[in-house]
Amino acid sequence: MSQDEYFSVNVQLRINAKLLDHEHPLPSEDDFENEIPASFRLAAQFSKMDSTLEEGVGTRIEDAVSRHINLQNEKINLLLGFMLSQQDEPKQRFMTESFGASRLVFTSDEKWDKDAHVRLKIFIDNPPSAVYCYGAVESCEEKSGQYEIAVEYTHLLEEDRDVLIRAALFEQQKMLRQRALDRNN
Repeated sequence: MSQDEYFSVNVQLRINAKLLDHEHPLPSEDDFENEIPASFRLAAQFSKMDSTLEEGVGTRIEDAVSRHINLQNEKINLLLGFMLSQQDEPKQRFMTESFGASRLVFTSDEKWDKDAHVRLKIFIDNPPSAVYCYGAVESCEEKSGQYEIAVEYTHLLEEDRDVLIRAALFEQQKMLRQRALDRNN
């Protein structure tokens, strides 16, 4: 699947975006994988486990064992959310306008150069996870006194792409449910 085939959803996610110096080279694939913080690796593994659990349990949970397992899963997700919040750097914090599995868009008070390299931390609430990756500024357009910056991912683990796909699908399902409720009311 080419990167153009991934859809984006208009949702605000908390991200950290650090503009890298022009002299700062992007890491090799091996160096990139080695520099990913442990909490981001755990988040990807937990997210994968969660999706496996959801597939196995189904939508109706009736027995006590299943409820207990889900309660333990919620506790782990709360702990994971706390661990990931420790990675958030307020000076690099932005909110996305949209995101998908190939790119994201956010606004900034400052202009960013096209093709500049960016280190990203993407914090996802549902399902609880986070993604560490690199990207390149695809565009930077002035809108209402701010700059809308689109960043295309350049260094992203496949399991993290899957996390972004699941998060985008979750948000899309949430929007569709709300739309159906609005229509019925």
